[in-house]
Amino acid sequence: MDRVVVITGATGGVGRATARAFAEKGDRVALLARGEAGLAAAAEEVRQAGGTPLPIPVDVADAQQVEEAATAVETAFGPIDVWVNDAFTSVFAPVDEITADEYRRVTEVTYLGYVYGTLAALKRMKPRNRGTVVQVGSALAHRGIPLQSAYCAAKHAIKGFTESLRCELMHDHSGVHVTMVHLPAMNTPQFDWLLSRLPLPAQPVPPIYQPEVAAKAIVHAAAHPRRREYWVGGSTVGTILGEKFAGGVLDRYLARTAYKAQQVDRTPPHSGPNLWEAADRRLDHGAHGAFDDTARPRSRQWWLNSHRGAILAGAAATTALLLRRRAHRKGDHADDRAP
Repeated sequence: MDRVVVITGATGGVGRATARAFAEKGDRVALLARGEAGLAAAAEEVRQAGGTPLPIPVDVADAQQVEEAATAVETAFGPIDVWVNDAFTSVFAPVDEITADEYRRVTEVTYLGYVYGTLAALKRMKPRNRGTVVQVGSALAHRGIPLQSAYCAAKHAIKGFTESLRCELMHDHSGVHVTMVHLPAMNTPQFDWLLSRLPLPAQPVPPIYQPEVAAKAIVHAAAHPRRREYWVGGSTVGTILGEKFAGGVLDRYLARTAYKAQQVDRTPPHSGPNLWEAADRRLDHGAHGAFDDTARPRSRQWWLNSHRGAILAGAAATTALLLRRRAHRKGDHADDRAP
């Protein structure tokens, strides 16, 4: 398709898989992240997949670095068509065991990083009256869970920010679009990278999906950005609807189960936390985390979601055919009764 795509957090997990997915479409992909080893490896994957990479070392918590990266992308590739915000960091710990500086850093990367990326994209897209911003969200943008307060708060903030922006773009009748893709638990290196004060190593709350499931959804959202949100995975749907209709019940359920569900007795990770320094500065970790044995490579819910137009059209055609057959049968019976 030869679009110009920018991806933040592009060296690991969902960002890495998404870069590869866009490259398979023949796109030019700018990779924004901090780790030099991760950037080099991600660029090579993009190249091998059929895309053209542009690795740019960036800390998205620095607005000036993000703005300079956007300028570098357009200098090298031309106008940006799609901007994907995905970079984040977090801390696994109870609320009162996370320091003020740690909350600030998580907020700067995970929330303000999205704001800075969006501002850089809008600065270039709005005058051209075209372009798409994809915000990679989470079921936890709708529902907070224990031990991830900093991350959940940032994801909630991104959702509110994006809703405000969407309304403004609609008011202006802008040709620029913004959409969100809310994800379930993913098998990414984050559970080895994030700062954790839990007794056992952290894990995503099952069911766990491979990052390629998210990548397909993000690429689809970029091509169909008029839909305000995409939900990926049955657990995401259940979490969002559960919070909407039974938030108090979820409070009690998560209080009983979420501590244990986010810890697992496994070999402790060797990579240091990426809160302040990139975990892939010297060693590439790829897209997948430590849960390949249990992670799901596909989502039936997402397949139905992304094909719903065709499914509805097929259902309508089938219904029309059945109605016609029923009408014909009634007509035949009427002819039989005629004198």
